[in-house]
Amino acid sequence: MTPAEPFYGPDFTQLAGQDPEVAQVLLDEVARVRGGLQLIASENFASPAVLAALGSTLTNKYAEGYPGRRYYGGCEVVDRAERIALDRARKLFGADHANVQPHSGASANLAAYAALLQPGDTALAMDLQHGGHLTHGSKVNFSGRWFHVVPYGVRRDSELIDYDEVRDLALRHQPKMIICGATSYPRLIDHAAFRGIADEVGAWLLVDAAHTIGLMAGGAIPSAVPYADVVTFTTHKGLRGPRGGGVLCTEELASLIDRAVFPFTQGGPLMHAVAAKAVAFGEAMRPEFAAYAAAVAANAATLAEGLTAEGMRPVSGGTDTHLALIDLRGLGVSGADAERRCAAAGVTLNRNVIPYDPEPPTVTSGIRVGTPCVTTQGMGVPEMREVASIVVQAIAHPGAVASVIERVKGLTATHPAYPRVD
Repeated sequence: MTPAEPFYGPDFTQLAGQDPEVAQVLLDEVARVRGGLQLIASENFASPAVLAALGSTLTNKYAEGYPGRRYYGGCEVVDRAERIALDRARKLFGADHANVQPHSGASANLAAYAALLQPGDTALAMDLQHGGHLTHGSKVNFSGRWFHVVPYGVRRDSELIDYDEVRDLALRHQPKMIICGATSYPRLIDHAAFRGIADEVGAWLLVDAAHTIGLMAGGAIPSAVPYADVVTFTTHKGLRGPRGGGVLCTEELASLIDRAVFPFTQGGPLMHAVAAKAVAFGEAMRPEFAAYAAAVAANAATLAEGLTAEGMRPVSGGTDTHLALIDLRGLGVSGADAERRCAAAGVTLNRNVIPYDPEPPTVTSGIRVGTPCVTTQGMGVPEMREVASIVVQAIAHPGAVASVIERVKGLTATHPAYPRVD
């Protein structure tokens, strides 16, 4: 990130002159990602074009409401940005309706709950310990405090979603809404099966595609849109956009979703983020993004295979998506220790519970690894084999950290994050 890179606002040189302390934070973060391997499944590197929109003067504009129906004057320019984002989102995903104002995936889920449920209503969602999300019924989250959320999980033998259990629970509890989607489930979700179960009990079907929306956009995995009443998503993971969320829904639910986002759960949208979402949607509509999405999935599969060959066990035997969940119990190492050992070697990943984990979330028996960032850097199948070997060496041989660091430097030197542009 050099002063020459365009951000269409005050440049970095001006920031460095006015606030060198914060400027140094920006420089240090770029140095951090350039100097290590980023394997967090929920992260990616937004393009310079997305960053330019985020750093624009659109951040100054209050625009409560929707295009053509604002509560402030002077919105004729930002209206154009939101209409572009909406048009691109509908076209990209083949959806009847889109809302691009949610500030995050959690905000998008809150809006979906608000649109479809009343406090105290019953919903069915994936157990957090088996790969679900805080907004899928955790007692420390609004979803678990305001609604009666019945959890479903994965089978002990296959570690795959037990669709028979889902149907049985739905018939028994008669939920008003069924939620599918996860943060650490590596396999494809059968949206058609969930649609059938939802129809059988007269429930709405909400697909939380925060993690998989980029793969869907690129055609690497099947889309949830044809099956769901509502799809919530984030724009900063596989889509490589700004931090934020969005909602797709049927025309029948359009007004309910829009009113649930504004004015029920949010105030004014972040118009610089909306413009950046429009940029990201535009990038995702290009042929090269489809190639990127396919490479993300192929890299994840190769990484899981490489870790297996090195003695680690992928949960469910592998992955169909952008992430793998790794059981470390065979190595006698906790997820927390593995995370620390990898960090010391320049590899960023996160500890993660595995299904039926005997350890608490602060410790865990597993780690989660993802390939969106390294794929954005141009790494492919050969590099993933090297990454697998690096991860194993960092975890199993912490005394060899110096040699691991050199191997990491070798990869990042040839595949840097945010390559410097003259």
